[in-house]
Amino acid sequence: MNNQWFSKVAVWLVIALVLFTVFKQFDKPRVAESVTYTQFMDDAKAGKVKRVEVQGRNLKVTPNDGTAYTIASPGDIWMVGDLMKYGVQVSGKADEEPSILMSILVSWGPMLLLIAVWIYFMRQMQGGGKGGAFSFGKSKARMLDEANNSTTFADVAGCDEAKEEVKELVDFLKDPQKFQKLGGRIPRGVLLVGPPGTGKTLLAKAIAGEAKVPFFSISGSDFVEMFVGVGAARVRDMFEQAKKSAPCIIFVDEIDAVGRHRGAGLGGGNDEREQTLNQMLVEMDGFETNLGVIVMAATNRPDILDPALLRPGRFDRQVYVTLPDVRGREQILNVHMRKVPVGQDIRADILARGTPGFSGADLANLVNEAALFAARRNGRVVEMVDFEKAKDKIMMGPERKSMVMPEEERKNTAYHEAGHALVARLMPKTDPVHKVTVIPRGRALGVTMQLPEGDRYSLDKERMLSTISVLFGGRIAEEVFMNQMTTGASNDFERATQIARDMVTRYGMSEAMGPMVYAENEGEVFLGRSVTKTTNVSEETMQKVDLEVRRIIDEQYSVARKLIESNQDKMHVMAKALLEWETIDTEQIDDIMNGRPPRPPKDWNPASGKSGGNTPPVKPDSAPAAA
Repeated sequence: MNNQWFSKVAVWLVIALVLFTVFKQFDKPRVAESVTYTQFMDDAKAGKVKRVEVQGRNLKVTPNDGTAYTIASPGDIWMVGDLMKYGVQVSGKADEEPSILMSILVSWGPMLLLIAVWIYFMRQMQGGGKGGAFSFGKSKARMLDEANNSTTFADVAGCDEAKEEVKELVDFLKDPQKFQKLGGRIPRGVLLVGPPGTGKTLLAKAIAGEAKVPFFSISGSDFVEMFVGVGAARVRDMFEQAKKSAPCIIFVDEIDAVGRHRGAGLGGGNDEREQTLNQMLVEMDGFETNLGVIVMAATNRPDILDPALLRPGRFDRQVYVTLPDVRGREQILNVHMRKVPVGQDIRADILARGTPGFSGADLANLVNEAALFAARRNGRVVEMVDFEKAKDKIMMGPERKSMVMPEEERKNTAYHEAGHALVARLMPKTDPVHKVTVIPRGRALGVTMQLPEGDRYSLDKERMLSTISVLFGGRIAEEVFMNQMTTGASNDFERATQIARDMVTRYGMSEAMGPMVYAENEGEVFLGRSVTKTTNVSEETMQKVDLEVRRIIDEQYSVARKLIESNQDKMHVMAKALLEWETIDTEQIDDIMNGRPPRPPKDWNPASGKSGGNTPPVKPDSAPAAA
């Protein structure tokens, strides 16, 4: 703050000095050019001049009437006598001699000013002024101490294994003798690897809160500049600061910004980024060993990091921060729920089971969205219904109730979503249908949401085939009940085709093609992969692959069509319920599949057509006729 204030004051002083010099150069007495010396003497002879003041080489003339003016003196030695003879009052004023300081300032001021400005900017470019406009070589690492960071391991949940790994690091910093007496040495580097939003940066903050040592935090992008060598200078400066505070921790977030493969890309590597990486490699494990300085880094792209960065001696340990399981999600929800007032009906375990695949950031967003829903209805606490609305918004997209759809499109969407739901209920190894809606959400006109019963880490062949059939259920329903085809099934076809192709080319799930990989090299050039795509598969083999993919798709399409055609009565009832209530959940779907009239939504209001009342159930015999 003081440096910024000093810089502003210096700039204004320089501007004032320049203006003063310019004004002094031009601050000369105005000499009248319209009055000649001869005319002046004629006026004096005629009695029109009252007073004359001799000012060095100039004459200040005061006429009897009019304003005074100044003319140049021609050096007439008889002028004073003539003026006194004509009755003019004559006075004199010596020409002021400028002071030595003013003379030096006027003559040398501009040059001295240019020299001062040049020295100032050169010092800034060399890093003399920390935080200045040209302090490129200074590290931008921010130092955290215990007073500025209140995050601890108690605030981190859902990654118990990762916490145990880094807890050992904190124990080493607190009591190194415990490990060194058995020959153990402090790790040089710890790399936190995991998908986005799993809590890598939060875990690093917790280490800073737990360890009673200095903690330097910096982003990988802070090293990269347009000038070659700046990043390497910042790495050197950062490690110099860390050595003075050892033992300490340096945390580099998003290290893939500077740690990518060297020489990647069509035109070679990036000199600035590669020099920065080379300097970091030397600082971590070079001739000068940085004892007591531990480097922690986080990335979600370990596959693009340079191998020299990942070897033992630099990043000795890689800690995987994965997506939380159902128990981890429950713990994360409990951590975030401490920050908001929740109602008595909140069940974190139920919410955890209903959010498979959510990361820690997703769960934090879920709690925040639920709090916003509670605030909109002027609630005092966040209730379970708010969490359900927030979950639907995150998983299916925000509702677009203001969108007006033609009745034909609305009916087509109802049968489309009913087709997905019916096939999903009848096919084996499919996730339970949680909710079906014809309210446009996000970019979709309708959504069928399936919610897994538990966490799943791999897929089997039967489950993948059933998924393909479910994806085709929407288009088949349009053909059978609406006698038309729409563009709404385009994404369904993309996903079904990709699943079938992966089964044949990547997973070896085709008896005709056998357990062999037929996929081509898909490495991107800018990530340091091969420039050309290589393939070891002949055209004849690829034709067989295409035929096998087509066979899988046709078989599952046929399976889905048979299920829909044999359950047309259930399709009619489900479409009728969707058109009337817009959204149905597991209870209504169970009633329809069991041949019972579907019960209405719990908060349905028949008068307004919205939530807030009850309505008679939809009767099976009141289904709309097929188009």
